[in-house]
Amino acid sequence: MANFLVERTVPLPLDEAWRRITRWERHGATVPLTVVRAVPPGPTRLGTRVVARSGVGPLGFDDPMEVTVWEPPVDGGPGRCRLVKRGRVVLGWAELEVRPGPGGRTRVVWREEIRVRFVPSLLDGVLRRSARQVFGRTVNHLLRLP
Repeated sequence: MANFLVERTVPLPLDEAWRRITRWERHGATVPLTVVRAVPPGPTRLGTRVVARSGVGPLGFDDPMEVTVWEPPVDGGPGRCRLVKRGRVVLGWAELEVRPGPGGRTRVVWREEIRVRFVPSLLDGVLRRSARQVFGRTVNHLLRLP
């Protein structure tokens, strides 16, 4: 398993940073050959499934995740979401958090534990660096888009 952490401090209110990082359909925009959707469509809640489909046509796989914690920020307090990966290929979890940062800004934290089936633990370092780069780019992209 590979664990990684991505942190950003942004000049956005908590609610806006939260809205941007939990717009699931936008997550695939920076991950090559990936489309993300929520099932059922509509507001996220406990039990919502977020499915990332990676690949081309039949040469792909789904990375289904279930929202097991959904705590949007309220009255200037922190917000947290936990997704547990339920797929056949990608396993682990991800936590997305927003909390008050310095100078009225928002601190965004993305923690993830990822394991790819059939990839030996010898390659965890490569997986960690690759995932941190891909998800760091994703966080940057999500936080820039209104």
